[in-house]
Amino acid sequence: MVQRQLPKVGELLELMQFKKPELDARKRRLDAALTIADLRAIAKRRTPKAAFDYTDGAAEGELSLDRARRAFEDVEFHPDILRPAADVDTSCEILGGPSALPFGIAPTGFTRLMQTEGETAGASAAAAAGIPFTLSTLGTTSIEDVKAANPYGRNWFQLYVMKDRSISYGLVERAAKAGFDTLQFTVDTPIAGARLRDKRNGFSIPPQVTVGTIVNAIPRPWWWIDFLTTPKLEFASLSTTGGTVGELLNAAMDPTISYDDLDVIRGMWPGKIVVKGVQNVTDAARLVDQGVDGIVLSNHGGRQLDRAPIPFHLLPKVVREVGKDATVMVDTGIMNGADIVASIALGAKFTLIGRAYLYGLMAGGRQGVDRTIAILRSEIERTMTLLGVSSLAELEPRHVTQLTRLVPVEGVGVDARV
Repeated sequence: MVQRQLPKVGELLELMQFKKPELDARKRRLDAALTIADLRAIAKRRTPKAAFDYTDGAAEGELSLDRARRAFEDVEFHPDILRPAADVDTSCEILGGPSALPFGIAPTGFTRLMQTEGETAGASAAAAAGIPFTLSTLGTTSIEDVKAANPYGRNWFQLYVMKDRSISYGLVERAAKAGFDTLQFTVDTPIAGARLRDKRNGFSIPPQVTVGTIVNAIPRPWWWIDFLTTPKLEFASLSTTGGTVGELLNAAMDPTISYDDLDVIRGMWPGKIVVKGVQNVTDAARLVDQGVDGIVLSNHGGRQLDRAPIPFHLLPKVVREVGKDATVMVDTGIMNGADIVASIALGAKFTLIGRAYLYGLMAGGRQGVDRTIAILRSEIERTMTLLGVSSLAELEPRHVTQLTRLVPVEGVGVDARV
């Protein structure tokens, strides 16, 4: 029978430990975010529907994005036991320079739409973390202002080839003059994908004030206060504005982009050049033969061709084909540090995060981006320790099994390209 007694005051006092209340509301909500999904939930509460859906959504049925995320969820890790990994080193060399972590910030368009600090928050957070930041051609902060926000760190520039080639050439020259060290030549956007959430929301650049947006703004006054009391939202590198995202992209992009354009840009660019948007082995091999420094396996975050190949599933095949001759990187669907660890184990030299960064930005500006990086860093370090590896170089394919729910039908449209 259990012996009972009156509670002892001393023992009660040991249990009664009260934390000092955090008066900074932004810090309080960010500290409560333990995962990227938590940051996404905060971002959704704080951001108007049209802006949030632009960030969160993908093309058509959003199958490409869902499948990319599911591929990471289906990873099975194989840890080694009794292998001390107390001091984990997450640093790496990528494209001729250092990175403190095996990921950088991917290029994102219209970034000040999500939160007014925009690319400045991303670039300064990347500088503090010691990782690369990539500015999009469709960015809302200029090349020179990003350089000012990240004066001593790694700045990369993402290039779209425009119908008016002189615009693209001018951007290449400005990025080189500003000291950006890597150019991401993007090949998966000859026209805009069908982003149905944007069409249903009547989303445009800049946002238009309607009855619907006013109703949606009532519980989110802080976003509109920021939007209306800061410099006008516009492209930093393009003069075109006004219209839906699809209309703007289709007006600017050129579906005739070819290897000739890559040759021209390669001749202009003094630094490293990588091709972003590669989606099969054959193209990867041809690009390496053309002399590019690296490739990014990507389906544009599922925002272009729906039902596109899953970059993470494609990774081992491409690494076997060209991994010794070029830097292979991967993006799309990364929402956890474990996703990054799995990618490195299967041969990727680096990864890029897009939405994860933007969720943090929407949740809390620069501090929110810092929180994104901190969450991913913690997840990477914990996963590596539990696997029994102390450095990225120790990660090997044997640490990962790619489980799959989507099995190709033999003999039906499946060859070395996919």
